Amino acid sequence: MTNPAPLGAISTSHHLATEAGAAVIEAGGNAIDAAITAAATLCVVYPNNVALGGDLVAIVRSPDGKIRFLNATGTAPSGQSLEALREKHGDALPLRGIDTVTVPGGIRGWQALHELGATRDWAEHLTPAIGFASDGFPNSRSVARELINAQATLGQDAGAQPIFYPGGSPLPEGAPLVQPALAESLRELAAGGPDAFYEGALAERWIAGLARLGSTITLEDTKAYAPFWDEPIETSFQGLRVLTGPPNTSGFMLLRALDAISAGIDDPLGAGAGALAQAFFESNLVRTASLSDPTFGGATGTELVAAAAPAEALLAEAKASGDTVGFSAVTADGWAVSFINSVYWDFGAHILEPDTGIIFQNRGTSFSLDPASPNAFEPGKRPRHTLMPVMVMRGEELAYVPATMGGSAQPQIHAQLLQRMAAEGADPHTATHAPRWMVEELTTDGAPTVLVENDVPEEAKNSMTAAGFTLRVVPAYDEELGHSNVVRLDGASDASNGVTGYTAASDPRSDGSAIVVHRSGHAEGSGEAWGSGEGPGAGEGTNAGEGSGTVGDG
Repeated sequence: MTNPAPLGAISTSHHLATEAGAAVIEAGGNAIDAAITAAATLCVVYPNNVALGGDLVAIVRSPDGKIRFLNATGTAPSGQSLEALREKHGDALPLRGIDTVTVPGGIRGWQALHELGATRDWAEHLTPAIGFASDGFPNSRSVARELINAQATLGQDAGAQPIFYPGGSPLPEGAPLVQPALAESLRELAAGGPDAFYEGALAERWIAGLARLGSTITLEDTKAYAPFWDEPIETSFQGLRVLTGPPNTSGFMLLRALDAISAGIDDPLGAGAGALAQAFFESNLVRTASLSDPTFGGATGTELVAAAAPAEALLAEAKASGDTVGFSAVTADGWAVSFINSVYWDFGAHILEPDTGIIFQNRGTSFSLDPASPNAFEPGKRPRHTLMPVMVMRGEELAYVPATMGGSAQPQIHAQLLQRMAAEGADPHTATHAPRWMVEELTTDGAPTVLVENDVPEEAKNSMTAAGFTLRVVPAYDEELGHSNVVRLDGASDASNGVTGYTAASDPRSDGSAIVVHRSGHAEGSGEAWGSGEGPGAGEGTNAGEGSGTVGDG
């Protein structure tokens, strides 16, 4: 007797979020239910990467085959002005601090997804997150590392200090992380729905808390905020359709890279790496020069894909670290989600509002204070964004659902994943575990730099050096090279034809795991950084990423 087809699969950057999402699928929920549940959990267990005070983008495929892009990136405060910011900060915004906080779009994004196709009550999405915030959980490797790096500023924040720096020292890996104020905010959000965060007493408290620090965000700003659905942009690659987000996201950069490979870069991750690095470098320049909010007159995705790179090198803002979660969820009923939630840099603006326990993003630092820039600050405008979800189709059938964090390197990570899987035939585990590199944006004068893991093949390193790039070599599986997650469809993608199976993998650079959920309640799991995989649905993680576990049984 053969096993019935699996219910679905989910892969995220933290094993507790993966397990929470898998439990939802096992209980009969769909990919949207699992995604919102995982996202809320990540806001508690991975606060260096994502929080309630951040933004969201997603690509969603519904059972009828329609593919939608969700833009839930936040807007600048209506009461702030370019002139006031220039008078205060000069030619550029700071990298952290209250003036980098924009209206958070993420929770309205959860609401848009919930209204599109969720089957579970709103409060059910938040139940695991409330438990982890209230009862605590072992602090992860990634959070512990970033707490050390952030201590000089985050450790001085009145809200963050008692949570993350008890006794003045960074909370170490494995120590219980308990967030009582955040737990109470999540309870209010569960009871009052998304409006609680944007219009209710919870909104009034966090807005007042930020105002005491100098924020100009008002209740009118949050009441007026709304995400929107848009059409993805796409290209063809290796006979597949690759869909991603239009501006203000960086999705156009992925399409440029794939088009460059298709136009004749042979062996782009080997002897042709120099040519691919040059394509990435040119896309970085186009992003710096031209990416902005199209609702304020910015260029379209089609225009940015076709744009010539500026003749002169342009300096970009400093590179983010520790930002963002990108994860993938698919269910056999035909729902699929490539989902990205973010506070931009690690722990966002380095502000944890103490009355609510909420961390807020520093996405506003991406605005330009140059009045001539298309990305110049304006009230109500969305800054240019690094976030970009991806979905890959084989005709009308779903093929892959990848997602990644990695700041401005997200399109480069996706290009390498797709080259390995679509062109070279690698499975998701091999693709996510393979050596990785990225062309860094120019932040100072000098030769362009490529961040290279030390196990990248020598022929690739030599090719990039010959092309004029300086290599900055880091150890294998370095977290600066992003956390990727992939689900591959192994069969038809709709409920009528049935799904023969899924292959899912989570990046070893993260604290994540991947779970394929079966109808019997048994799961196939993989995980790298999370030890013995205790908890429902967890597999026994190994360096090879193999394991198995049980969803719902503990």
